[in-house]
Amino acid sequence: QVQLVESGGGLVQAGGSLRLTCAVSVSIGGIGAQAWYRQPPGQQRELVALISRGGTITYADSVKGRFTISRDLSKDTVGLEMNSLKPEDTAVYYCAATELFRPFPPTVESIDYWGQGTQVTVSS
Repeated sequence: QVQLVESGGGLVQAGGSLRLTCAVSVSIGGIGAQAWYRQPPGQQRELVALISRGGTITYADSVKGRFTISRDLSKDTVGLEMNSLKPEDTAVYYCAATELFRPFPPTVESIDYWGQGTQVTVSS
């Protein structure tokens, strides 16, 4: 069983930066894709950024140029650097991962593992 633990959320003013980190309980090399999703208040969960097992990266249009997903294979962590934050980025952010057999890119329904979520609040 894979466990994902997020850290790094908090309150920041518009224009500021935050970095989220997801600690993965197994070797990243043994799982499929890793991703960050978010769920704004009263809305559905949406993809923020995705990185395939081979390193292909995809971003939501709303965060392109502001957010950067990365991973450290030696530490089995996945990061999300968020810059130029906007109030509309306010959401609970979730780390996610898939098993090796899942096709890429995954859908929300095909995600196998979720973290508990971390709150990001951007004040105007």
